[in-house]
Amino acid sequence: MRVINKKILLEFCESHAGLRPSVGRWLDVVGSANWLTPNDLKKTLPTASLIDSYRVVFSLKGNKYRVLAKMYYSRGVVKIILVGTHAEYTRWKL
Repeated sequence: MRVINKKILLEFCESHAGLRPSVGRWLDVVGSANWLTPNDLKKTLPTASLIDSYRVVFSLKGNKYRVLAKMYYSRGVVKIILVGTHAEYTRWKL
């Protein structure tokens, strides 16, 4: 899968330095994946939360951080929408 809007994630890491290793691992997993359906995604990352058929919340660093992404399975694209702490996530309007 190709991850777009990485800049949002990388800028967030600048103020949350301990997150960088987890983001690197997540980008490696997502970048090497070939998900065609939400079920494919869940087989690889069972802790991912499917909001609907195209939006997913990924947990990073033991659920301390969250990434909201829009999935374009047929195009092989993951578009990062929001990144935040778990506390910030509870205020997101999903």
